[in-house]
Amino acid sequence: MNAIFNLMSRKETVSCTVEINNTFDQLGAHLRLDNGVVVHPGDEVLVHGAPVSIPYGESQSFQREATIRRAGRLERAWTRATGDLEMMELCEFSFTERALS
Repeated sequence: MNAIFNLMSRKETVSCTVEINNTFDQLGAHLRLDNGVVVHPGDEVLVHGAPVSIPYGESQSFQREATIRRAGRLERAWTRATGDLEMMELCEFSFTERALS
């Protein structure tokens, strides 16, 4: 099915900012697409450039280019229809009274 979706997609290259935090309070990476570019359901973003690693206790920002593969109408509709189901899979959890060994 992905082959069908890929035939109907288009690509665009945009500049972006990658912000990486490796501190006691925050650990994560965030991507901000420059110039107000918006990503819609079903779109895929690929950030170009060498992998980065920052030392503990630091936060850094990097300018990169990213390619956005825009979803077609069919793929966007499919993503919206099935997205809630996939989110519920992430929310499954359970509690147990026994100690983990």
